[in-house]
Amino acid sequence: MPVSIQSVIGGEAQAYRALADMVSTTLRVALPGIIQSFDPDTVTCVVQPAIKGSVRNASGQPVSQALPLLVDVPVIFPRGGGCTITFPVKKGDECLVIFSDRCIDFWWQNGDVQEPVDPRQHDLSDAFALVGPQSQKEKISAISTEALQIRTDEGQAFIELKQSGEVNITTTRLTLNGNLHVNGDITSTGDQTAGGISQIDHVHGGIQSGSSYTRGPQ
Repeated sequence: MPVSIQSVIGGEAQAYRALADMVSTTLRVALPGIIQSFDPDTVTCVVQPAIKGSVRNASGQPVSQALPLLVDVPVIFPRGGGCTITFPVKKGDECLVIFSDRCIDFWWQNGDVQEPVDPRQHDLSDAFALVGPQSQKEKISAISTEALQIRTDEGQAFIELKQSGEVNITTTRLTLNGNLHVNGDITSTGDQTAGGISQIDHVHGGIQSGSSYTRGPQ
């Protein structure tokens, strides 16, 4: 029996659609994830992809299925010029997982420019984790719309840089390790203690009472 042109065209179209579906379902670009553990020595994490994948059952129907844990995923911290901004990475933190065009194994081990050891592309094995994206469940609140802040999630402690050049630090305790040099005035609403001696409550000995003043500091 001769095959109609419509049947041929329909068959080719279905084949192309099936091929496109197969490529798109195996192509990884980026998706949200949830940190399961973090290794500060290797600067890597284990991530659970937060969007499920799809596989076909015996009858060819798509079935939802959780993607496997991603292991040895390099964590990206803001870094450059010999300086790095780091922060604690904890289990349950949300992240964005992005997938490399090519295998990153040799680069991850040795740095510099490397050959791809495997021909895989956009594979689950070649992920990077950007910690920070926020779902509505985990989002923070009270974000300043007027200043840059380095802050705790609850907002109880922060360093704030304003467009005017003013810098504010809010904390229950500020510890400075090292010498302090100030070009300008220092104003305090509280006491200062040096060598265990209060600036407000200290006394001077060896003087007689009366209207005279002690000399200035020597």
